[in-house]
Amino acid sequence: MIVAVSGGKGGVGKSTVSVNLGRELDAVVVDADLATADLPRGIGPDLHDVLANRADPLEAVESIGPVRFLPCGRTLAGARAADLDRFPRVVERLEREAGRVVIDCPAGLARDVGVQLETADVAVLVTVPSEAAIVDALRTRQVALDLETPIASIVLNRATVDETDVLANRVERTFGAPTAVIEELPTVDDAMERGRPVRDVHPECPAIDAFDAVAESVDRYATRLADGPTVL
Repeated sequence: MIVAVSGGKGGVGKSTVSVNLGRELDAVVVDADLATADLPRGIGPDLHDVLANRADPLEAVESIGPVRFLPCGRTLAGARAADLDRFPRVVERLEREAGRVVIDCPAGLARDVGVQLETADVAVLVTVPSEAAIVDALRTRQVALDLETPIASIVLNRATVDETDVLANRVERTFGAPTAVIEELPTVDDAMERGRPVRDVHPECPAIDAFDAVAESVDRYATRLADGPTVL
């Protein structure tokens, strides 16, 4: 199972969702933002090296706490040397070895996002309670559906208690997918600053339930894909 975490607009919390979803699914998390990587750095080869055919994907995977990462480099030269056409083969290799892969997609809708969404079996879209972010997420949704990548879940991030129920219902109807709400909590920000999943830093944080709900939505799609199409 390959899951793309996307959403269009930057700064909505895609990396936070990717790290925590990787923890809940026991997946390898790929930092696929070739230009502005945001996940923890590694100490060995990275995705730039892998896409430039300088390193094997499995050699570049590192465990940081309980989560396995394929980190990305931070240099412009590395980004320029990366061959995006190799990305699907790299991720599929990781899937064969690890079983599950979570792709932390970059912001925007450039070519690399399209490649990543097309490589994935399902997508998880992340947005925040602002019109601009929701519009961008809807655009990403359309790109994913055009590429025949179904939407497993929507994450409404940084919501306030007052707007949670009404806005979540509206988002769920608009996107046509289960919606998990993550309130704006200092415990979530603190865990991300440490590069760790919330479950392992603040095990009583209510956001864990939301991450678990997203993982369950992804699992349901995995079951459907494993069962194959229904014959009527």
